[in-house]
Parts: sequence; structure tokens; C-alpha cells
Amino acid sequence: MNLPFLSRPPIVAVVRMAGVIAPRAGGLAGPTLSAAALDPVLERAFGLKRLAGVALVINSPGGSAAQSSLIGARVRQLAEKKGVPVIAVVEDAAASGGYWLACAADEIVADPTSIIGSIGVISAGFGFEEAIARIGVERRLVTAGEDKSFLDPFRAPDAVQQERLRDLLAAMHREFIGWVESRRGDRLKKAEALGEPLFTGRFWIGRRALELGLVDRLGTLRDEVRRRFGEEAKIVPLGARRPRFPWRLLTAGAPSGLSLPDPAAWAEGALAAAEARAAWTRLGL
Repeated sequence: MNLPFLSRPPIVAVVRMAGVIAPRAGGLAGPTLSAAALDPVLERAFGLKRLAGVALVINSPGGSAAQSSLIGARVRQLAEKKGVPVIAVVEDAAASGGYWLACAADEIVADPTSIIGSIGVISAGFGFEEAIARIGVERRLVTAGEDKSFLDPFRAPDAVQQERLRDLLAAMHREFIGWVESRRGDRLKKAEALGEPLFTGRFWIGRRALELGLVDRLGTLRDEVRRRFGEEAKIVPLGARRPRFPWRLLTAGAPSGLSLPDPAAWAEGALAAAEARAAWTRLGL
């Protein structure tokens, strides 16, 4: 006997992955994504009863290669253990490390205007050797090991070290390319047929990314859930706890009863915020 009122709808866990990918917590830099913060969220998502699938809602300009790799590997480990499909749904961007995360899914859905790609590796920094000379500061550095002061920002650029950095970035780039090729497979042949280079760090909007095989469909989270799991499917949103405002920045180092800002802590937070802003700006967002 069929008793419809006893039937239960399938569950689709939705894990939001928004922000720059970095090992440190958010704070002034806004939300960040790290393997440590996302692991308990992913555990809960893949542990739900009546789980039909997991959707990763991605909105990230990228960040740490290591954190991207760790998060992507954890998604695949849990998906294979539980035997459920994983769908990535892209909002504003799945670029660089954000696209690494998207490739952890079995299929990628994007908005026509999403930014997709940026399959490359970048290293950026500043040189302060002339600045400290102007203000009369002498740099004193002692090392044991000739490469211990690698790319010291207070010393003039060294051609040998610059070449070593390029080799390091090239090795990371190969890891990134290998991951994308292993996850996207023959779907990337669309780009080959169109003569479009995928691995130069270039990025595209969602509609063009579909033509190139970087994504599988255009759409939204709710449309995709209904299409795959039916009208009755229940969406269960999950996400990492939002970091509290770093009040310690206002009081660290202050005498008892006073709330004086700690310059070092503020500088660290401001630098992280600048890096996050720069990551989005590279995409024009």
C-alpha cells in the first residue's frame, strides 16, 4: 500500500564556499575559505540522512594553492565514500583556486555572467630596499644557508632567485592543470576544437565557459536541484561559522581599562584585506 504522507523528500546539502582561499581566518579581510574551517561543514553535509546530493555554492577569486588542493581532495574523499553526486554552482566567480574547488564537483553550473577560469599561478610582493635607504635604515641579515633569505623584500631582486621562483610557480601550475584535466576529462576538448588556450590564466564569463567545456550548464541552485532531484527535494544550507569581528585588534597591547589599537595587528589585518581586495580586482569585480 502506498502512503504518500509517509514518504520523505530527498535531501540536498548546500555548502557555501565564499571568499578568498587562505589558511588564516577572516576578520578585516572578510570571509575566507580554509580546509580546517570547511572540514566540519563538509562532514555534516555528507553525513545527512536521505542525502541525494551535495551542492557547492562557490563565490571565490582564488587564493592559496595548498588550501584549494586540500579542500578539493576532501570533497572527493567524502563524495566517493558516501556515493553521492556533487554539483558546483558558481555565483560571481570560480576563478583560480575557486575553479579548483569547482572541479571537485562532478558537474559545474554557472550563471551566464559568472567569472570562470584563471587557471594559473601568481606571486606578488613589494620591494622596500630603496625606501629604507631613504629613511636611513640599514638592513642587517645573517643566515645559515644561502637560500634562507629567498626573495627578501628589503634586498634588491636577485636574478637567480627570480628564476627559482618561476620554476616553483611552473610546478604549481602543472599541479593545477593536472587536477583540471583529471576532473574535466574529455569535456575540455571543446576548447581544443575552438583553439582557445585554457591554461594561461585567462578567464571567461559563464556562457563562454560553457562553450569551452569549463562548465556543464547555465543555471541556478534551485533550478538545478529541481532538475536533478525533483520538486520535493529539500535544500539544507550549511556553512562555516562567520568569524566574529576581531575586537582583539582594538585592545591588544593596551593597558588595563584602555582600548588602544595594536598597530602590528591592524597592519596585519589591513594587509590581508588588501590582498583579498586585489584578488577580486584582478577579475574586474
